[in-house]
Amino acid sequence: AGGDPAPAPAGGAGAPGAARAGGLPVISLPALAAPLVVSFTARSLLTAVDLPYASRLGDAAVAAIGLSFPLEFCFIACWVGLSGALTSHLSRALGARDEARIAQVTAVAARVAVALAAAFLALAAATWALAPRLGLEDPAVVDAFRIYAPTLLAGCAVLGFWSVVPDSIVKAHHRMRVTMVAGLLSGAGNLALNTLFVFVFEWGIFGIALATNLGRGLALAYALWHARALERERRRDWARADAALAAPPPGPLARPYAALLALAVPTALTYVLMASEGAVANWVLAGTAAPTAAIAAYAIFHRAALLFLMPVVATGVATVPFVARGLGEGRGALVRRGLGQAYALGHGYALLVVAPVCLVVAGPLAGFLGRSPEAVELAQVAVRWGTPAAVLASVSFVVARAAFEGTQRGAPGLVMATLRYVVLSAPLAWIGARVAEGAGLPGFHGVLAGLVTGTAVASLVFGAWLVRDVRAGRLGGAA
Repeated sequence: AGGDPAPAPAGGAGAPGAARAGGLPVISLPALAAPLVVSFTARSLLTAVDLPYASRLGDAAVAAIGLSFPLEFCFIACWVGLSGALTSHLSRALGARDEARIAQVTAVAARVAVALAAAFLALAAATWALAPRLGLEDPAVVDAFRIYAPTLLAGCAVLGFWSVVPDSIVKAHHRMRVTMVAGLLSGAGNLALNTLFVFVFEWGIFGIALATNLGRGLALAYALWHARALERERRRDWARADAALAAPPPGPLARPYAALLALAVPTALTYVLMASEGAVANWVLAGTAAPTAAIAAYAIFHRAALLFLMPVVATGVATVPFVARGLGEGRGALVRRGLGQAYALGHGYALLVVAPVCLVVAGPLAGFLGRSPEAVELAQVAVRWGTPAAVLASVSFVVARAAFEGTQRGAPGLVMATLRYVVLSAPLAWIGARVAEGAGLPGFHGVLAGLVTGTAVASLVFGAWLVRDVRAGRLGGAA
């Protein structure tokens, strides 16, 4: 467990990092992911209060939030793409004790974050201007969407992207408890401010979006404080241990923007494709019977699925620095063992936790969030059966994508996302709706079945790809 002599993949810091002083303490991937599981689950749960608060305002507000999911995923796509790339490069540089590369990739990521912030401010303005032209029949949905989406996007630009650098630094240092507390601060702040803005100030859907943005601000402040402290501590420790270096570090990247974007862009495009799934689902549902109820039910299912998927996502987020820094220090055996644990725990969680919990909570949750009887009925079926299936089908996809990003390879994730969202999920959702309605069933059920089927097939293929690379020795030596 203390190390592996096999070399890391070509093009990275490689095995020399294993000989450097101050290496990564031996820690399992589940232990590294545990604080993130708590953080992501609690944060998703507290952030999901947007829907209960919106449900007090009516189905139009719930539908507006559902329509905003693709736009929110665009932010997540860019944030995760840049953060994942920076975390991977920082972790590899930390494993190789490469001060110059750490400073280089951090500065480059900060400049990219500024550019993304400007772009999302422009997107917020465009969304406000174009909302009435989306073809939505219900004026109440249009008005709510026109308020909620631009406010949320502006907050993403002003506060969201600034957290990329401190968050990546914290993860590269494997201080996941900091990320956990930051997530809890964000979620708790969102809950408290939602209550204040909706019930006291009566700001409606605008207050819900504003609360989400200010909650992100709390997380940013906390992460920034700890990131600075960790970097000060690292520089002090490295200054004391410089004499123990067995070999010089690789040094700065020759083309830092290309190196960072080569991983960030495919990862971001993967999330853009993920956002397209929600857009396609809403588009197909808009053509079914009772479209407002169907879109509202999909919003409820989407939030429930994201909530229950958070432990799996958290494990994936922890996998990136775990793999990158482990390979940077030459610990391939530790990396491979961690990936096996992630797969086992993810599938066990879906079968033994998500499935029974959803059987119990589906009815009360749908009844609480849905306003119309049609929305409640559709959401109940989706949460009870669709959510466990979606989580189970997603485990392999999430872990494999993160493992490849840890080796600084973003192309596999993009290829598999194209297969999942373009080749499989979108056509299967449309076909499912037609088949279901032809059989006298709600088209909503067919859309749900198509999406889950596409996810399952893509996950199986992606998992097989990862196993092949492990056996070929591309993750720190052959198994």
